[in-house]
Amino acid sequence: MAAKETPAIEVRKLTKAFGHTAALRGVDLSVGEGEFLTLFGPNGAGKTTLIRVVASLTRPTAGTVHVQGEDLGKAATALRRHLGLISHNPLLYGDLTPDENLRFFAKMYDLPDAARRIDTVLDQVGLVARRRDPVRTFSRGMVQRLAIARAILHDPAIMLLDEPYTGLDLQAADMLRAVLQDLAASNRTVILTTHNLEQGLEMCDRAAILNRGKVVWEGSRTGLSLAGMREIYRDVTRTK
Repeated sequence: MAAKETPAIEVRKLTKAFGHTAALRGVDLSVGEGEFLTLFGPNGAGKTTLIRVVASLTRPTAGTVHVQGEDLGKAATALRRHLGLISHNPLLYGDLTPDENLRFFAKMYDLPDAARRIDTVLDQVGLVARRRDPVRTFSRGMVQRLAIARAILHDPAIMLLDEPYTGLDLQAADMLRAVLQDLAASNRTVILTTHNLEQGLEMCDRAAILNRGKVVWEGSRTGLSLAGMREIYRDVTRTK
């Protein structure tokens, strides 16, 4: 899918250091409006750090992030309304029910007709029957389902998914795949990080590989086989 003139996300010379350790080392990355990008990389490559920076959960040490043409560093609060995040941290309150959690986030986003939207997303993730049970009683897979409902509640234009299949049972993984298919078909911009090549290639328009804090390869999904991706991945992530 061709990128429009103003990318949905544009990262330039992005660096993030934790003490003397550099998690990101001059990352340049552009994602077009409506594009689905999968970002591959081994553990420790910097994938989670990059997602957290783009989601405005952590500040970069240097470099810039622009979301829909605006500088994230100057307009983070306003731009968060356009972002949905699914990560290792579900960002949910364990003592609250799904209904209560989603009502809280609906109020944050000033959602009109919040009750109907909550009904819709709970049905989408298969949690209607558990909507009044405390989240602390849920399995890991159920918590992740509710995290997906939270992330899509405000119908964001951009979805950021950091290893979303981690910890999911088969039913929850199938549900997530259906949600991703809906996102891919709805012209939303999606960045998915994973180390699973097969899952990551399933729906993306373009793929990139992050290794040791740098983008070491990127290319179109068109004509790229799983075997070809495996060969590229082995080559660019090989220890020098």
